[in-house]
Amino acid sequence: MDNAGPPGIVRAMDHDALIAGGGLNGTALALALASGGLRVGLVDPLAASVRSGAGFDGRSYALSLGSVNLLRALGIWFELEGDAQPILAIRVSDGHAGQGASPLALAFDHAEIEEGPMGHMVEDRHLRPALLRAVERAGIALYDRRAAVAHAADPTGIRATLDDGTEVRARLLVGCDGKRSPTAVRAGIGRMTWGYGQTGMVAAISHGRPHEGTAHQFFMPEGPLAILPLTGNRSSIVWTERADRAEAVAALDDAAYLETLRPRFGDFLGDIALAGSRFSYPLGLSLAHRMAGDRVALVGDAAHAVHPIAGQGLNAGLKDVGALAEVLVEARRRGEDIGRADVLERYQRWRRWDVATLALATDGFNRLFSNDNPFLRLARDAGLAMINAWPEARRGFIREAAGLTGDRPRLLAGRPL
Repeated sequence: MDNAGPPGIVRAMDHDALIAGGGLNGTALALALASGGLRVGLVDPLAASVRSGAGFDGRSYALSLGSVNLLRALGIWFELEGDAQPILAIRVSDGHAGQGASPLALAFDHAEIEEGPMGHMVEDRHLRPALLRAVERAGIALYDRRAAVAHAADPTGIRATLDDGTEVRARLLVGCDGKRSPTAVRAGIGRMTWGYGQTGMVAAISHGRPHEGTAHQFFMPEGPLAILPLTGNRSSIVWTERADRAEAVAALDDAAYLETLRPRFGDFLGDIALAGSRFSYPLGLSLAHRMAGDRVALVGDAAHAVHPIAGQGLNAGLKDVGALAEVLVEARRRGEDIGRADVLERYQRWRRWDVATLALATDGFNRLFSNDNPFLRLARDAGLAMINAWPEARRGFIREAAGLTGDRPRLLAGRPL
């Protein structure tokens, strides 16, 4: 890459957009921008070989139909479809561990919409390498094993300094670097955060009976248990517990962990066993005050991190990807400077309301269901039953979960930029 030129000479741009963070959102954004003709650089502290992983470790993602459409439009889905598990039904219920679910449950079926399965479960070991292979095929400049440690904006562009001293100049810097985003911190973008006093425990489970493509969300007083179908007789779980209780459970050996899980999981899928590694992470809400700053945009967890109660974290990030890519590509085609404040404000206006609504919904559902108040229990069970008996409302929830509502970016409708 070029170094800074002599005084008085404007240095040429190395890239139109430089992306800090080579995770799922960062790589998807790089591909989306490159598909629209922009010159893209991707910076990540991890080596590509490390990010691609090796073998199944239990991590999986619930991709909405909108997210699947985005991957299809970027030419990646054909690599993933054979290893993906369609989500054909969702069952939401309330209850206590060891006592089973309330009979007043809510059931969604993919046959109630015309577009197909509501989404797919995809394992990290398939999704991450597919994105990295596509980045390599697209000829995107990859700065792996390096991190952006400083940046400075001026009227024509932004200069990022990497930890090896390299300086890279672009029109725009995009932070895809997590909920503690160094990019946002350097840009002076604060955030609202609070913890839930809960921990999410994630693992893959094998079971004796087929899941038939059904995802389950079982609400208990301590927090929800999501059971999400994987290929074969396997499911991914996201088990939410109070932080102190989760710390004790995480310290158990595998056999004791399963004994603790069984009363919560139930026996509807037969005997269960661990099928991968176990992970734990604290749960909280994090919302950046702004999604854009001076020649800076934020995407994914860098802009918003919500409770996993609805499984929408990655899907929300991919909506950011689709919206930002569309705004930037269209601006570039009109001859605009893609890093200008008025261009980035279009992205912020597009995404801010949806992000705020998702944050409020996940926060509200968690507070409503993560308690044992008998009056609230009666009200929420009656609410689930009412929605279940109301086809129009049920269909609306299905379309929302599938990412088919609102002002969708082109990529989330499966259309190229």
